[in-house]
Amino acid sequence: MPVITLEAGTVTKEKKAELAQKLTKTAAEVLGLPDEAFIVFMKENSFDNIASGGVLLSERK
Repeated sequence: MPVITLEAGTVTKEKKAELAQKLTKTAAEVLGLPDEAFIVFMKENSFDNIASGGVLLSERK
């Protein structure tokens, strides 16, 4: 069973549903498997826990 894992900042429930559907659809098409074969994990990270270029994203806002 293929697993898709996405880590991102805070995402609305609606956007998570859209991401799950589109990621699953694309992966299923590419791999030739049914949508039901996929599991999607989404991990939200606070901007206090993400840094780019050595600076926390929470400090850039």
